[in-house]
Amino acid sequence: MLTDFSTDTPDLGWYVQNDNVMGGRSEGGFKTEDQQLVFSGSTNTNGGGFSSIRTQRFAFDASEYSGMRLRVKGDGRSYIWQIQTNALYRRFKVSYWAAFDTVANEWTTVDIPFENFYPQFRGFKLDGPELDTSQITEFGLYIYDGKDGEFTLLLDAVETY
Repeated sequence: MLTDFSTDTPDLGWYVQNDNVMGGRSEGGFKTEDQQLVFSGSTNTNGGGFSSIRTQRFAFDASEYSGMRLRVKGDGRSYIWQIQTNALYRRFKVSYWAAFDTVANEWTTVDIPFENFYPQFRGFKLDGPELDTSQITEFGLYIYDGKDGEFTLLLDAVETY
């Protein structure tokens, strides 16, 4: 268990980063209530088309695990779980993305094997470097599904398996 948003697990220091960093018009944010993180807002594909929340930097070795497990209640849209390490592409940090679908108004447990994460930089898929799970420094949660409109995702727990 990395966090279940209770006082017994670490606060990962979430913060918002929307597409307005590149001239987009999406809006999104989060709040924590009833030991859940609520990620919500509205995406606008006339611009970047995404909203995200990310954690502050930390050091985590997940090399003894097979993947990430999220417990979510979604809205039927597709989301992306992001992992960042110290890997670089042209002196910029590489992110590793894996998409997952949600079922509207239903709690589901989402298992994402580390082998499903692919390297990307500014939305473009890269050929490498491969994800080094011993060097995890950040997590992120994105909505970037090419659709306009409202979104809400409740995140109840983040763990490795």
